[in-house]
Amino acid sequence: MPARALAPVPRPDLDHVLAHTESLWREMAGASLFITGGTGFFGLWLLESLAWANERLKVDVRATVLSRDPAAFSRRAPHLAGCGAMTIHAGDVRDFDFPSTRFTHVIHAAFDSGRAIADPLAAFDTLTAGTRRVLEFAAMQPLQRMLFVSSGAVYGPQPKSLDYLAESCPGGPDPLAPASAYAEGKRVGEFLCGLAAGNGLPVSIARCFAFMGPGLPTDGHFAAGNFLRDAHMGREIVVQGDGTPLRSYLHAADLAVWLWTVLLRGKPGRAYNVGSDQAISIGDLARLIAAQSPHRPTVRVLGKNDGGPPERYVPDIGRARSELGLEPRISLEQGIRRTLGWLDGCRL
Repeated sequence: MPARALAPVPRPDLDHVLAHTESLWREMAGASLFITGGTGFFGLWLLESLAWANERLKVDVRATVLSRDPAAFSRRAPHLAGCGAMTIHAGDVRDFDFPSTRFTHVIHAAFDSGRAIADPLAAFDTLTAGTRRVLEFAAMQPLQRMLFVSSGAVYGPQPKSLDYLAESCPGGPDPLAPASAYAEGKRVGEFLCGLAAGNGLPVSIARCFAFMGPGLPTDGHFAAGNFLRDAHMGREIVVQGDGTPLRSYLHAADLAVWLWTVLLRGKPGRAYNVGSDQAISIGDLARLIAAQSPHRPTVRVLGKNDGGPPERYVPDIGRARSELGLEPRISLEQGIRRTLGWLDGCRL
């Protein structure tokens, strides 16, 4: 199936990113970035905000984007593929040929967690071999900073006794479960980054949780994306479980602010939770999305509550607040409205 074309990120969202990262862009003026994962949700926001900073601030930051399928990237985001500040480098993250360009910054954000469901072993190999390859490449560059985009999945299930997951939480995924391939791959990636940081590579780590905003997949395993799709199309929103699990959602414009900040200001060898600490149940999220949609779709919850404490997946963001001055600034309600409006410009 051909890749669906994405509408550009709305300018108010890009202005939000720029308002909170302008000093970072001026610091990066003339920089050359190598980015993996540039065709995914995170990559979309990184590239869109980079292009906007160039246009508004004239900072001449250039990016080379690794892609297994440059033609598919061009179809999916033609407005980015045609941007003069960006070059597409064809290759697989596990064994790509090193480009001859020299880079001052590297962002390793490759890998779609949905692929881990279909083939856990291949997913684990891609995550681990890909991170080793990128670190090997980064070590050869005149590098100023590197960012490894990890996941809150590295903590494993959140203990019911904890309201929030802090970076010091000693938990982990079940090593015997095939479903842990994504989480275990990210854990190994962090381990490799820790080794590299110990050898002098200036790499910091962003442990990302759940998000809301333009570009969020609407045909995958993300409940928020599926709810948004159904609300946008005026269909009933169906909650597959009992609706009690608690999540929190950071808007993608805030996500971009946080990722650029961790890249430029995060301490090497240190991990930072990236997300919102405002918990909401999956059922309430579905109802909130329905209420924000002009279609006002109905919400149906399929599962029954067994009366036990709800599952949680909510980060403690105290480290990002205290060390980097980061805050969630766009409310969930605003984020839902903005995303629904953006979907109007997409071909679903």
